[in-house]
Parts: sequence; C-alpha cells; structure tokens
Amino acid sequence: MHKSTPRRAQESHRPKVVVVGGGFGGVRVAKALARTDVEVTLVDRTNHHLFQPLLYQVATGILPPGLIAPALRRVVRKERNTRTVLAEVHDIDLERKVVRAATPTAQEIELPYDYLVVAGGATHAYFGHQQWSQFAPGMKTIEDARTLRSHILGAYELAELATDDTERAAYLTFVVVGAGPTGVEIAGQLAELARHVLPEDYRSIDTRRAKIVLLDAGPSVLPPFAPKLQRYTRRRLEAMGVEVRLNTAATDTDAESIAVRSSAGQERIVARTKIWAAGVQASPLAAMLAKATGTPTDRAGRLAVGPDCSLPGADGVYAIGDMVTTADRLPGVAQVAMQQGTYVGKRIADRVKGDTSTPTPFRYVDKGSMATIGARQAVAQVRGVTITGYLAYLLWRYVHVMFLVGWGNRLGTLYDWLRSLRHARNRGHRLIGLTGAQAVEEMPQAA
Repeated sequence: MHKSTPRRAQESHRPKVVVVGGGFGGVRVAKALARTDVEVTLVDRTNHHLFQPLLYQVATGILPPGLIAPALRRVVRKERNTRTVLAEVHDIDLERKVVRAATPTAQEIELPYDYLVVAGGATHAYFGHQQWSQFAPGMKTIEDARTLRSHILGAYELAELATDDTERAAYLTFVVVGAGPTGVEIAGQLAELARHVLPEDYRSIDTRRAKIVLLDAGPSVLPPFAPKLQRYTRRRLEAMGVEVRLNTAATDTDAESIAVRSSAGQERIVARTKIWAAGVQASPLAAMLAKATGTPTDRAGRLAVGPDCSLPGADGVYAIGDMVTTADRLPGVAQVAMQQGTYVGKRIADRVKGDTSTPTPFRYVDKGSMATIGARQAVAQVRGVTITGYLAYLLWRYVHVMFLVGWGNRLGTLYDWLRSLRHARNRGHRLIGLTGAQAVEEMPQAA
C-alpha cells in the first residue's frame, strides 16, 4: 500500500500550542488559553472527552455511555482558538518541534508547535503479566465499560442456561482485583445488581446467590482514605454480601479461574468474571519523552517533571496528569490533572505575553476524596472532615454531576440516578453486545 507523505498542519502566524490528550488535563489547558492569542490544536485518538469516574456505572447498567462521554468538539466549542484532531500520536520530534500522528485512515500528519502539552493519561498495570488482560479486563475507556457490561450480564444469561451446578456457580462468581475507589465502587454495584436489580428477571437461578469477591494485596480497602472510612467501607461491603479479602494477591489467571496467595497459602477461585482495578501504567508517551530527554521515570512509567510541570531539557514542553510524577508525589486523580492543566495553560499564556520570570511552582489544592459503596451509601473526606452514609452519597452525587460537561448530560444523569433510587430494578441500560456475550461463552476455550 502506498504510504503517503506526512501532511503538515495549516500555517499560522500565531504561536502554536499542541495539546496531546482530550482528558481532564488537556481540556483544561485549552480552556485556560481561550483568551490568549495562540492557535491550540487538541489531538486525541478518540472523538470524546471521557468522565472516567463514572465508567463503572456504564459497566453496571446505571448510565448510558453518551452521558459521560460527550464529543470533544462539543466540549471545546466555545474556545474559538481551539481545533480538534482525531489522530493517534506516535512520535514527538523535540528538535524540530513537531508532533507526528496517524489519522484513522493511516494518513500521517505533522503538527508543529511552539508549546507542547502532553496529557496522555495512564492505562492498566498488570505488574509484568500483560497476558492477564484478556481474562481480567479493566476500565479505562468507554469500550472497556461496554465490554465489561456485556460480560457481566452475559454471565447471568449463561448461568440461567447452565445445567450443571458447578458451571452455574462459576458464572455466578465475580472477582474484583484491587480495593481502591474503582474496585470498591464496582464491587458494590455488582452486589446491588445481584441482590436488588436482577432477582425477579430470572427463572432458573437465584441471582442473590452470586458470589462477589473483592481482593487486594494490601491490608485495607480504600488505602488513600482515613482509617475510619476504611473500616466503615469494609463493614458496608460485607453487609451487602461482598467477600472482602485483604492481604491477598493475584498470582495468575485464566478464562476459568484466578489464583491468589494469602497468609493461608495458595488458592484458586473458580470464576468466569474477573475485573482488574489494581494499579496503573503511564501512557507510552511518557517513555517516549523520557528516552528523548534522558528524564527518569518511576516504576509505573510516570515521567518526572519540574515544579512548573515542564519537561527538563525541552523548552516549551510540559507534561501533566496521570503520566507524570512530581517531587511531592501527587495522587493520580482527576483533580490533579485539571489543576495542572489550568496552571500550565496560564503559564503558556504568560510566556506568550513575554513573561520570562521564574514561574511560581504548581501547588495542588486537595479538595477531598469520595467513593460510593452502593445505593445511598458513600464515604467522603474533605479537608480533614470525614462523612459517611447517605449524606456522603448526596455530596458525591452533587460533585460528580457538576463535573459532567453540559446541562443535558447532567440532567440525563440525574434522571437515571433518580429512577434507580426510586426503584432498584429501574436500571434500564442493560444491553448485551454480541461480542461481549460471545466473549463470556468462549472464555473457557480461549484458555
């Protein structure tokens, strides 16, 4: 096939800012530069801006994908100096100041820049066992969440058809690896599905007998939270029927089971559904920049950046969000990426206006942490204050709905939440994709 010559972006006399990644950080950079005389190009391999904290609600049928993944062009439509490009970045030439990317049709394009912000995010970390990903998928994209929804619901369908008790039990066993906020939230929703949403929909199985196991190699659930909230969360999960197993590490997995190790020794749990919520690995872009500049990375592949989020040895290049590490080791949460994005956008604006002074270092303002446990239950810690139960749940909902883009998405999300609160079985987004159902059925053969 003929390989086309890379096409350069249209020339402009204004300073060019290329932002790689349309997530929380990248979008905030564009918004911070909205009133600056620059040309911003926001490049991403998807056409949507994803609100990752609510992915688990797509995976468990509470919300449809569209409410948490608005079109990226729509998100930055008011920033008249910003254009979006659907392409995947595969090379950054720091010497020539050019970003190289491939469009969905394999067209090579070059995006020249005066300032570059890389916000590539992170993906799942399987601690050197990438082959586990086919048997224990995680949730980082809309496709991940939809596939997982099909797999979870498909497991109940195949359990309904099973004629052997052992096979039925395997389909009705769900193992979540990782007891951080994502693991806790997905385990809680799996329990809600089994105990309250699905029981009246099946005739040959009792979905309330489903076994949900939450395991973690560490000694507590929700490690970043206060001990009081950790204890509360564990009690609530166990009251919902979740089997919480701490100090228990996954050592292997295949289509039919997962092997774990604890103080009691090795054990294999027979389960057709495993969900990975343990650990993250920085975007490959971090390794690319590290190699080009000699900048170190940590064990998770995160790139070390300066106090102003700049990349040492590369003038005008910044990196933010989950793919970087700083001297104060900030958590990999959306708030960090958003605040860094705003900070870097303002820093670039100052430089464009001729400010050559030493920048004030980035300072993260911790606005608190929250996690839901199940319907009407959550935990939150805000500036030293801990909140549990329904009040924390209402606070969680308010914060998350306000961070969604657009009032249509906010109102749609509130409507679906209210329906599910009023009647547990009103969880209407339970479509099983053919690929997801087939994946559940074929997993034993895949092993």
